[in-house]
Amino acid sequence: MLLSIRHTTHYTFAQPVSHGLQRLRLKPKPTHGQDVKAWDMELEGARIEAEFDDQHNNRVTLVSVEPGVMRVTAMCSGLVQTADNAGVIGQHGGHMPLWAFFHQTPLTAPGSRMRALANRFPAEGRDSSDRAVGVLHDLSQAVLDAIRYETGHTDAQTTAEAALGAGHGVCQDHAHVFIGCARLLGFPARYVSGYLMMTDRIEQEAGHAWAEAFVNDLGWVGFDVSNGICPDEHYVRVATGRDYREAAPVTGLTYGAGETELSVTLAVEQQRAEQ
Repeated sequence: MLLSIRHTTHYTFAQPVSHGLQRLRLKPKPTHGQDVKAWDMELEGARIEAEFDDQHNNRVTLVSVEPGVMRVTAMCSGLVQTADNAGVIGQHGGHMPLWAFFHQTPLTAPGSRMRALANRFPAEGRDSSDRAVGVLHDLSQAVLDAIRYETGHTDAQTTAEAALGAGHGVCQDHAHVFIGCARLLGFPARYVSGYLMMTDRIEQEAGHAWAEAFVNDLGWVGFDVSNGICPDEHYVRVATGRDYREAAPVTGLTYGAGETELSVTLAVEQQRAEQ
């Protein structure tokens, strides 16, 4: 499927910026089942200083904010060819060793609730890829049952344990709880930020997030807890990391800006004919 993506991020500052640097992870990565046909980025109020691939093979654009501005806009557009591989990405790559994805982070660190959830799944038979995938699907469903999808209750700083205790959250929270529990069960796991083409709309208010777990003989396999499926041709992978902070679309620092408002416009649709 050929997907057309238009993604615009606006930052509005209460005061003129004296200095700012931001890391943008906005360009999809070419991976198994995904080919980036075209991708453009335009900036207003900032300029590109460097581009590089980070430890997770994410394409990072380092930009500096122009002194004195009160608004920065990043406008991205492109075409990505996708395929349905039942969520299977394949063997591990990048500079981060596989063992690093066994380790919890502050956002995924389990407490008593997550440990209780993980303890519901038996340890026997996980060396079989079929059995392992079955356990992970069951875990995905258990997380979705425990955390109702509901916006406005969590944010980028909410931990997995807190979201599980609250009983409601969004795709980021689903992914973090799944990742933390999968690691408890002995699976390397990571966070994925990206885009999802929805069937009922083109315009969206934000990107999407899901999780991947490493399964012997298969490699990395994706699980979209919020939608209860493995990612298919409707999904575009942009960045991966041990948690949201390592895969966030935009991170950085600004000085003298005061309060900051963020707004995002996103459109994902199927391109019927390549233009």
